[in-house]
Amino acid sequence: MVKENTQIMNLSLTNKHALICGSTAGIGKATAIELAKLGATITLVARNEDKLKAVLAELSREQKQNHNYLVADFTNPETLRKTVEKATSKTTYHILLNNTGGPKGGPIYTADTTEFTNAFQQHLVCNQILTQAVVPGMKDAGYGRIINIISTSVKQPIDGLGVSNTIRGAVASWSKTLANELGQFGITVNNVLPGFTATERLDQIVTNKANKANSTEEEARHVMKSITPARRFAEPEELAYAVAFLASPSASYINGINLPVDGGRTKSL
Repeated sequence: MVKENTQIMNLSLTNKHALICGSTAGIGKATAIELAKLGATITLVARNEDKLKAVLAELSREQKQNHNYLVADFTNPETLRKTVEKATSKTTYHILLNNTGGPKGGPIYTADTTEFTNAFQQHLVCNQILTQAVVPGMKDAGYGRIINIISTSVKQPIDGLGVSNTIRGAVASWSKTLANELGQFGITVNNVLPGFTATERLDQIVTNKANKANSTEEEARHVMKSITPARRFAEPEELAYAVAFLASPSASYINGINLPVDGGRTKSL
C-alpha cells in the first residue's frame, strides 16, 4: 500500500524577518504587502521617508508584527553599509529582497562609462553589502532566502537597454556563485525575472518606445502586449507571489535559478 502524503505546502512566514529593498512602489511594495500577509515582520528599505511611512501603514499586522523601515540611498553604498549593519546588529533577517530601479535606457555604444560604474554600484555592490550584512544571521538561524529582482535580459538581451542588460547579467552571475557557496547553510539565492510589469519603470519604457517609433504610448503598449503570449502586462502582485513562494519553507530545495515571470515572453528555455 502506498503511504498517503498528507503534508500541506508550508507558505507561512511567521517569525521570519524580511528586508525588502525598493519597497515604496511597484514590485518591492507588492512583495512587502504579500510577505506581511504571510506572517513576516517587514523592514522596508528606500530613500523617501514619507513614502516609507505610507507603505508601512498598509502592511498587515494580523500576527502582531512590529514592522519598521530603513532610509537608505543606493547611490551611497557606504552609508547603506552603516545603516544595514546597525539594523542587523539588532535583528536577524531571514529574507532579503534585492530590488533596485533599473538604469536608464538607450543603446549600449552611446552609453557613458559612468552609467556602467553607477549602475554596477547601485545594483551589484549594494547587493553585496546587504548580503554580507544578513548572511551571518541566516547561518545562525539555519534559514535564509536571498531573492533578486533582475530582468529577463539575463536570458535574452532587451533592445534599447544596453547598460541594464550588462549589469543585470553581472548580478545573475553573482547570484549563481553565491547560491553555490551558501546552499550548505540552508540559504537559497534565486533571481526573479519580471516581464512587462505595470510599474513606473514600465511607463518610462513605454514612453521611450513611443518616442523612438514616433507613435503614441497606446500604440507602444499594444505592440508590447502583442509579443507576450499572455497578451497583457503583469501586475506587481503577480511578481510578489513568485517571491513569496521562493521565500517560503516549501522552496527550500530551489536554489540558484532564474525564474521568469513574464507571461511567456522570453523565447529561450
